[in-house]
Amino acid sequence: MACDCDYILPTMDGWEQHYQNCSTVWFKEYGSEPPKNTDGSIRLRNKHLSRLHYDVLYHLGLDTENYDLPAMFGDVKFVCMGGTKYRMKEFAKYIAKVLKIPDEGLVNLTKHSHRYAMYKVGPVLSVNHGIGIPSMTILLQEVIKLLSYAKAKDPLIFRIGTSGGLNIPSGSVVVSSWGLNGTLKKSYDIPVMGKIMEIPSIFDKRLNQELLYLASKEEKFSTYTGGTMAADDFYQGQARLDGPFCDYTESDKLCFLNTLVEMGVKNIEMEATAFAAFTREAGVRAADVCVTLVNRLEQDQVTPSKSVLLEWQERPMMIIGKYISKYCEKLSSVH
Repeated sequence: MACDCDYILPTMDGWEQHYQNCSTVWFKEYGSEPPKNTDGSIRLRNKHLSRLHYDVLYHLGLDTENYDLPAMFGDVKFVCMGGTKYRMKEFAKYIAKVLKIPDEGLVNLTKHSHRYAMYKVGPVLSVNHGIGIPSMTILLQEVIKLLSYAKAKDPLIFRIGTSGGLNIPSGSVVVSSWGLNGTLKKSYDIPVMGKIMEIPSIFDKRLNQELLYLASKEEKFSTYTGGTMAADDFYQGQARLDGPFCDYTESDKLCFLNTLVEMGVKNIEMEATAFAAFTREAGVRAADVCVTLVNRLEQDQVTPSKSVLLEWQERPMMIIGKYISKYCEKLSSVH
């Protein structure tokens, strides 16, 4: 197997030589054919899909019969996902400015589904995934199929969002290196036909190194890398004291959070494990980039003003915007 890495930034000292989905890495780790075609498009490894006359992407309001998906989405290189419809529309406007593309008339391409909102700006899809793993994985799996049917070449998927920080200043950004579930395992555990399937939740190290390099140029805030705990609940699942139910003490909470810190966890949110697991399974490069709104070792409530929170939420956008801009600069220099 030859290296087929689609490098965005040139390799620097100490960086990984390959992306996680490089064919050489994939064959060495799994001993099997990589989940992408020679042109870089995603090869879906579900044989049952070939038996369908056409595939309905129900939650996106799209299908393979009535829509020309290659014409609509074949040029997509980046998918940026986040929780709210508002945030992802704002990201679409932001990336349009970065790429100098007019943003007038942004159209929600999934409006017929009444579920999610998705906007396209040049090679970038900006789409919201709701809150929590179930909502996110429904969207993510249909986006992966969409990219495959559209024959998008070597796509990357970013999740940008908010989180609670652990022992780092509020307003800091965390680029996740791995996801940790509620039982403190680095995996996404999903019940399938009565049995638990454990899928490793590890992010692409080389991609993270590239993002951290660009983030290091920012002077307004600090960026960290480390583990991210993905909880299945906002309150007890994150050891909060401010939910409607709580049968543990503040001392219990701090002991648990300090255990996470000792493990290398930098923040807590509600999607990282499944996001890392499913993108890795699909052979798609991905990164989870979140700003922290509170230091959970100090308090549970998010208290900064709305204007401060809005400014903080732009920080992951800035890092991803720089990365996408680097790709477009590289592309224009080739042409």
